[in-house]
Amino acid sequence: MALTIVNSIASWILKKRIHQIDLFRKYPNEVQNDVFLSLIKANEKTLLGKQYDYASIKSYETFAERVPVYTYEAFEPFIERARKGENNIFWSEPIRWFAKSSGTTNAKSKFIPVSNEALENCHYKAAKDLLCLYLNNNENSQLFTGKGLRLGGSKQLYEDNNTVFGDLSAILIDNMPFWAEFSSTPSNKTSLMAEWETKMNAIIKEVQHENVTSFMGVPSWMLVLFNKIIQETGKGSLLELWPNAEVYFHGGVSFEPYRDQYQKLLPSGDFKYYEIYNASEGFFAIQDQNGCNELLLMLDYGIFYEFIPMDTFGTSTQRIISLRDVELGKNYAMLITTNAGLVRYLIGDTVRFTSLLPYRIKITGRTKHHINVFGEELMVENTDRALAKACALFQVEIAEYTVAPIFMVGKEKGAHEWMIEFTKAPQDLAKFGEVLDRCIQEVNSDYEAKRYNNMTLNPLVLHQARKGLFYDWLKESDKLGGQHKVPRLSNERKLIEELFVLNKVVKEI
Repeated sequence: MALTIVNSIASWILKKRIHQIDLFRKYPNEVQNDVFLSLIKANEKTLLGKQYDYASIKSYETFAERVPVYTYEAFEPFIERARKGENNIFWSEPIRWFAKSSGTTNAKSKFIPVSNEALENCHYKAAKDLLCLYLNNNENSQLFTGKGLRLGGSKQLYEDNNTVFGDLSAILIDNMPFWAEFSSTPSNKTSLMAEWETKMNAIIKEVQHENVTSFMGVPSWMLVLFNKIIQETGKGSLLELWPNAEVYFHGGVSFEPYRDQYQKLLPSGDFKYYEIYNASEGFFAIQDQNGCNELLLMLDYGIFYEFIPMDTFGTSTQRIISLRDVELGKNYAMLITTNAGLVRYLIGDTVRFTSLLPYRIKITGRTKHHINVFGEELMVENTDRALAKACALFQVEIAEYTVAPIFMVGKEKGAHEWMIEFTKAPQDLAKFGEVLDRCIQEVNSDYEAKRYNNMTLNPLVLHQARKGLFYDWLKESDKLGGQHKVPRLSNERKLIEELFVLNKVVKEI
């Protein structure tokens, strides 16, 4: 009875926010303009504010003409100064927290600033909005009668020059209010354990006796945890262990290649899946409808958005547009100016708009994680969809995959080379490769054109990875943990060549 009352009160409090969300749904560009002006005003006296004379900027057009686009590498000198204790470099208030990220292909560490404003008005606000939207769509939810099982990163926090750095998830856990830990499992102590494999065992021991009603984490890593829990407990499904589980909040990688496996672990037509789009740099979008994988772009988190059409990205004709000028169905690279001080920052993700009122998006890939060696413009969204379709046709399951180009040599045509680790492999690998190739052509007309009569591209080359190959690669690269991901696509061969070395038993067509 007491838990039911707590659930009702918590739901009522959270759902009050829906009216503010409706405001930016109806007036998105006005809200974004307010965010833009407030960020400019707040940082007039910073080093960057003085450099670009923010005090005289009264419009987006002036800002766009005056301030350049920044990659992490270009912005890094400012971040380093802030990490060493200098204030007023790119944000008007002191920044103590830095989210450390090694990225997915580069061993060099990145340190993303996380201001107090970003913690409160972006990351934590988004966590509450996620629950608000879910509860608003599911009136009979009993989410707060149990706990949420979270799976974050595996790094501890470290202090240097009076600033603190570590995984974003560790920063969020370390700063979250006491009531958030009360409603979460595992405990903060377990969540912040540094050694990943030891941590997984501790999580399993701790969570299996809790009343879990929700899950949150990256699909690939959460699947590893779930399979270990099933093995440890001997249960037929997760719902035997947690009959009150009702929703999984997921993000980080596409859910499509894993959907069938999750539906076997959580065999209920009523179980919900909600996608989120967040990163160390900020929290950007949340699924706001049941059964729909389009994400509502959240416009009042202190983040100002700009977009680069991918058909001009990196060229002499590159264009940058504001939110009001985006079009449906096009791929865009995203720029953000944030309440942690990042300015016109190229985050590296690509998105496609599915709705303009309200603004909803789908994540299509990474600016660095696509293949365009032969003019095929292959995006992660394409390969995820094609692979999911081929897996469904053959009733197979995957753990991980990556794709690289085979470059043309002399008169030899190019191709795409796939490495797939199956959890349930096809009986006929060659046939699976043929069907996968056709599925890619169905979702990408440029690839189809290059494959026509093998004119430019030969059929894809498929390798079956040994069990645990990608896990071993992540471990060797010191990237074990809930926030690290295997790059799906690459314009170079470095990753796949490293995998060949690790892959002692290779089946090849």
